[in-house]
Amino acid sequence: LTLANQLTILRIMLIPAFVLLLVDGRLGASLLVFGFAGATDALDGLIARRAGQRTSLGAWLDPMADKLLLVTTFIVLTIPAIPLTNHLPLWLTVSVISRDIVIIGVVAIVNLAVGPRTFRPSIWGKMTTAALIVTSVVVMYFNYLGERSRLVDVAIWVSFALTAISAADYFVRLRLLINEPPPPTASP
Repeated sequence: LTLANQLTILRIMLIPAFVLLLVDGRLGASLLVFGFAGATDALDGLIARRAGQRTSLGAWLDPMADKLLLVTTFIVLTIPAIPLTNHLPLWLTVSVISRDIVIIGVVAIVNLAVGPRTFRPSIWGKMTTAALIVTSVVVMYFNYLGERSRLVDVAIWVSFALTAISAADYFVRLRLLINEPPPPTASP
């Protein structure tokens, strides 16, 4: 259990605190917890690379922690019963979550049906993740201020556009990946 993996686990453990603070109306504290969780994401990657602490657990745990934090944030910021000045639209949250579910499902099916394939994140996927994080921060910041802002609308539409583009990119890349020959297996 490396330091990098411990930071990733801490990020997962911060998710309930973030949700409870946001639901309780402690918007500044929830934004700080979200920011701290984001900082652990940057730190765990840096530590894993610099200290040579890359592990197979970390390779699975880190993206899972990121997805859990973002999906939870999007769901909570969408719920109309939570008294916020700015909510994320349901269609955006459904689009973001559906994209991830479909990609994970298709990759799993391809691996089972065609054989193991390495499916690396694309620049579009990374840009989408960055946009989703920025959108979350912008929405939470203006909720903290209790103000509406055009920046919220811009962030929502940029997130949606990048979600659609990255989904299309993943499917193009997946189609190419299916047609690749499987990696050679070691002989006994």
